[in-house]
Amino acid sequence: FVEMANPSWFKNNPKLAWAFYGHRFNLYRKTVPHAGFSLLLKLAALKDNNYFIFTSNVDGQFQKAGFSEQRIEECHGSIFHFQCADPCNEQIWDVFFEKINIDENAFEAIEPLPSCPKCGGIARPNVLMFGDWLWIGERSQQQAERFMDWLKRIKQKRQKLVVIELGAGTAVPTVRHTSEAIIREYGGHLIRINPREYQVPAGNISMPFGSLEGIKKITSKILT
Repeated sequence: FVEMANPSWFKNNPKLAWAFYGHRFNLYRKTVPHAGFSLLLKLAALKDNNYFIFTSNVDGQFQKAGFSEQRIEECHGSIFHFQCADPCNEQIWDVFFEKINIDENAFEAIEPLPSCPKCGGIARPNVLMFGDWLWIGERSQQQAERFMDWLKRIKQKRQKLVVIELGAGTAVPTVRHTSEAIIREYGGHLIRINPREYQVPAGNISMPFGSLEGIKKITSKILT
């Protein structure tokens, strides 16, 4: 995964690059969010929808489950948004209904490959890859600004904050670091749900379960 998630493939072997990302694109579009998303949405509704999602996932599942686009930060971008691979411009465009055909036997994308509407060159997902100096982060930055504004309002109103962290490991610890930083800066409590790496800073809550099981345990009495 680390070797393939590199922007150089879109220059050196775009058919292979789009086989890798196109396969994920097609798979994520078909995926139905599991029941935990619905439970979290119901929990948020009990709190007047005063929530914000911070995710390193690029699969768009929170949007598909009904969470507001304006209340989500996708810190690594979105596979359902493209940019020029070069890039010749700063444009990011929505491509949820894009069609990407793949020869599964050869593991190559079938032409025509996704292209930049301005220069006609190869397009790529607006996803932050490893060693990626070509990622256009404007969309994610705008999301981050909305998230920071929300946190500031929480602090100003002295509202109680809880962070429910789901399945965030230490291999790419972006979400774990963010959760802990928020608790240090804004107060509140962290509930870390992780079947293996569930350790938490002192005073917080660890739950050694998968995400769905952990969400069910949290909401079982609240939503009855």
